[in-house]
Amino acid sequence: MPSKRVILEMGAGNDLHGGDYTKAALRAVQDALHHSSLGLIRSLGLDARTMLVEVTIGVQRPDQVDAAAVQASLPHGRATVRVVKGGLDVADDTSGDIAVIASAAVAVRFEALPQPG
Repeated sequence: MPSKRVILEMGAGNDLHGGDYTKAALRAVQDALHHSSLGLIRSLGLDARTMLVEVTIGVQRPDQVDAAAVQASLPHGRATVRVVKGGLDVADDTSGDIAVIASAAVAVRFEALPQPG
């Protein structure tokens, strides 16, 4: 049976100094998680440990994100992390520093949902 998405949350995170793409990605994921509640999942009697959590991170330099660290930061479910080109780098011409802005989409899916009726 195909899984069904029950939650989709978005978040944004940044690293204002130092150009740390993983730090920005982790902050974006935490931002998304803090906008979400698992009340629906509990009310349906679903086990949060069986959630399929799909995280997509957008940054200008995807190869600079530690996807395993992002995956380890998730509190529930079986997670996959995909990092794609996106987000935004904002250069400071006077110091040579960059601010990294990451976007995150966190989707929660279940393979088996209760049937109505």
